[in-house]
Amino acid sequence: MKDIPASERPYEKLEKYGPEILSNAELLAVIIRTGSAEETSVALAQRLLSLCESNGGIVHLHDLSVEELRRIKGIGRVKSLQIKAVMELSKRISASLINDNKVTIKSPADVSMLLMEEMRHLKKEVFKVILLNTKNHIIKYLNISVGSLNASIVHPREVFSEAVKSGCSGMLLVHNHPSGDPEPSREDIETTQRLINAGSILGIRVLDHVIIGDGRYISLREQGLM
Repeated sequence: MKDIPASERPYEKLEKYGPEILSNAELLAVIIRTGSAEETSVALAQRLLSLCESNGGIVHLHDLSVEELRRIKGIGRVKSLQIKAVMELSKRISASLINDNKVTIKSPADVSMLLMEEMRHLKKEVFKVILLNTKNHIIKYLNISVGSLNASIVHPREVFSEAVKSGCSGMLLVHNHPSGDPEPSREDIETTQRLINAGSILGIRVLDHVIIGDGRYISLREQGLM
């Protein structure tokens, strides 16, 4: 950082102006702390982000393992662990928002805001259920299954057992498409209808099924598919 004017150093900029003003590279430079004799921490961060660009952008940081990070020149054991710790913390913060029963779901966009960053990076399909009270406040959310959506994996028994215990009045179905394309498949639509029918017997409304892609989502309710 010696070659960078004090006013332009990430630490000083963050302290004086707040994190919002920093670029992605500068924020990453604060995390990794130091560069090397050949390059500053900002230059190292820029190089790392450039490597991510060919794999979908900054979100690729979530996918890199500690071993893969360490193979990048300038990223050693400590830096790779610091980056992975921050990536994991960001996912946990996103997930913790769901567990706050003060959160109200008013639209599919609210579901996307809460779960997009957690689910857009997943390599397998993960099916979740969000349980809601009469005011559409979140009671809790559950991971139901991992794998391609079909009747054998997403069974009404697993979906509704906790819903009945919690006394919820409605639920939202959410799953991701690792391909990044949220367009619903025939299996998605059939599974949704099966769960709607099961919920009607139990008096629990299935309000929507939101499919998460890479930065995009589709609501089956909005598409007229349920």
